[in-house]
Amino acid sequence: MRFILTLLGLAVVLLVVAMLFGLINFDQTKKAVVQAPEFKMNVGKVAVGSETKTVSVPTISVQKPANATAPAQ
Repeated sequence: MRFILTLLGLAVVLLVVAMLFGLINFDQTKKAVVQAPEFKMNVGKVAVGSETKTVSVPTISVQKPANATAPAQ
């Protein structure tokens, strides 16, 4: 029960923060008399894209010396 209340509280806080930053905007377009009220929402949009690029990556080569002997253990 405590987890559900914490999750609900976090959702409410996130909604309030989104409204404060202007990501969500509620406008009532029709007054509620006998019918249900009508709302219009403007929600922020995020565009995600990708592009192809060629990147040069350095190569590493290791060369052992010619007179290398195995170390004694």
